[in-house]
Amino acid sequence: MNSAEQMLAEAGLVGEIAQGTRPGLAAALAALELESGLTAEGRARALAQFRDNLSRLAAVVADRATYPAIADVKIERPVFILGLPRCGTSILHALIGADPQVRTPLQWEVAAPSPPPEAATFATDPRADGFDAYVAANFTGAWADVLKAHPIGARIPQECGMILETAFQGINPTMLFSLPGYYEWYRQADTRFGYQVHKMWLQHLSWKNARKRWVLKVQEHAYHLPELLAAYPDAVLVQPHRDPVTVMASISRLIEVIRCVSFEAIDRAALGQELLHLWHDGQVASMAWRKANPQVQVLDLRFKDIVADPLAAVRQVYVHADMDFSDQTHAAVSNWWAANPSDKHGQHKYELADYGLTREQVEDVYSDYIETYGDFI
Repeated sequence: MNSAEQMLAEAGLVGEIAQGTRPGLAAALAALELESGLTAEGRARALAQFRDNLSRLAAVVADRATYPAIADVKIERPVFILGLPRCGTSILHALIGADPQVRTPLQWEVAAPSPPPEAATFATDPRADGFDAYVAANFTGAWADVLKAHPIGARIPQECGMILETAFQGINPTMLFSLPGYYEWYRQADTRFGYQVHKMWLQHLSWKNARKRWVLKVQEHAYHLPELLAAYPDAVLVQPHRDPVTVMASISRLIEVIRCVSFEAIDRAALGQELLHLWHDGQVASMAWRKANPQVQVLDLRFKDIVADPLAAVRQVYVHADMDFSDQTHAAVSNWWAANPSDKHGQHKYELADYGLTREQVEDVYSDYIETYGDFI
């Protein structure tokens, strides 16, 4: 039996950090007990993921205690890329992350944050090679298809989900292992603690390797914009959009591949229905917040425009965020786009009907989203 108290103690988390992490961890463990479709290996994989989350948080907390100056690092006007999955958020994040004046959390440093990364050794840190070796060893066989749909590599920008999950106030446990009970807890939770932890991570990663601005992304920010803005009141928000019919087909295939190594079988129709409503929940929350807060200017973008003219899309973000689009920025963004074609790891193939969905079903559920953002779809 794995209890939240036992796992927190094993990780060495105490006090306010343990108190803040406990509710989400307990919800995840309770949901895991009820998840009947997982194989024994899948259940072990989930517990290992939970322990890794706690271990990474403990490392950040320990370094913060050792180096109190980390807590004094200022995080000013961070840019958050919102939006549905599969609508160009990762492309936009990576394009902007290519700019040397911009800081994005890289996948290797979020996976192995301690000791805090340093500018002088950032390009040669052996933890990066270690992360790539892990990817090469693990993303094979059935899991190799993940790379066709979602870029994974040491020096690729990481989503905020891998940070928020260390506080157990993010959506990753649901994406990896289903866990509907945890998802319902997450939807209703006050996630201010999660964003406090998120800010701790940015301070940690900035301490010895600061740049002018942070640019960040993950779809789940849509669920909890009040908590995000409580932690970052000067945040700049950007939201790409895409036809939800295409989004649902693409994300269903990606999550099927991600889960396939942990489940006996995947019920594609059930998965389609799960994701159809799950991602809509986030947009309902986001649309309500945006309607209630018209004074907060959000830059809306079209996925089609991002892929048709990525330089123009990045320029729009820079104007919106009051960032300098220099000649160096132009060259870096252009070079990244040329070096990273969409089919670099093979074609990501999917059909809506594979998941028991029709265009009419998706358009019915997303009618409010389509009405609100029709000009950007």
